[in-house]
Amino acid sequence: MKTIESRKDVSILVNTFYLKIRKNELLGPIFNSHIAEDKWPEHLEKLTDFWETNLFGIPKFKGNPSQKHLNVDENLNYTVDQNHFGKWLEIWFETINELYEGERADRAKEASRRIAHAQFMMMWNRRP
Repeated sequence: MKTIESRKDVSILVNTFYLKIRKNELLGPIFNSHIAEDKWPEHLEKLTDFWETNLFGIPKFKGNPSQKHLNVDENLNYTVDQNHFGKWLEIWFETINELYEGERADRAKEASRRIAHAQFMMMWNRRP
């Protein structure tokens, strides 16, 4: 099995993962209603920047994911819950395990746990 060695590897991971997310019964409707079809390529590039920054320490990502999550939660009447984040993590781990192994794959899993927890708690703490 391959290790994560380049931006191309990160891009393959991100694109494969979000294909699954968009088809998922729980998460697909959320993502597909908040990201227009013609905006997906741009969004996937931004997410590749995010993970490249996290996995390689290359300062490419510019954005505010916390604000995006707050907006989605508000649009959904504050109904985003731990099940959503749990399913996101399940699919992320599944995708990594199908494609990659090694230190960066493990780092992607660990970072995703921390990020998911932090994003959920941030949303929870800012709810009215």
